[in-house]
Amino acid sequence: MSIETIIKDYVAYVLRTNALGVLATEGNAQPHASLVAITPMKDFANLIFATYRNTYKYKNLINNGNVAILFDNRNTLSKNQPDIIVLTAFGCANEIDIADSDEFLHSHLLRHPELESFLLSSDCTLFMVKVNAYQMVSGIDNISWWHITD
Repeated sequence: MSIETIIKDYVAYVLRTNALGVLATEGNAQPHASLVAITPMKDFANLIFATYRNTYKYKNLINNGNVAILFDNRNTLSKNQPDIIVLTAFGCANEIDIADSDEFLHSHLLRHPELESFLLSSDCTLFMVKVNAYQMVSGIDNISWWHITD
């Protein structure tokens, strides 16, 4: 089995078993991290999340869409897999056009029904991250990449 296949399988596993990720943005030369609910789309090449417009996260994303989203496997560790593996998605986030948002909003609501009042709020907006690459880290010296091509 190739390393790319292993990473793809792990990406699928992590995104199926983790509803949340840590979103890293940057604004005014200051990093900012936020916990966000994630919905994977299009074979994991796109990730959807929501935010209010009156947040640092939103301001940072509008000014600089480059993001990283970190996931880990701590919630699914077992005796057979005692090591923490960290997955980071790197990409560019763009606000979803309101005309296109029904499909994405519906998908996000299906995955995160507990967020319905937040997602239907007039100040809430959706972002889509077009993932360029995933990095899998399973030890100090064990780092692998999956670069997504169109």
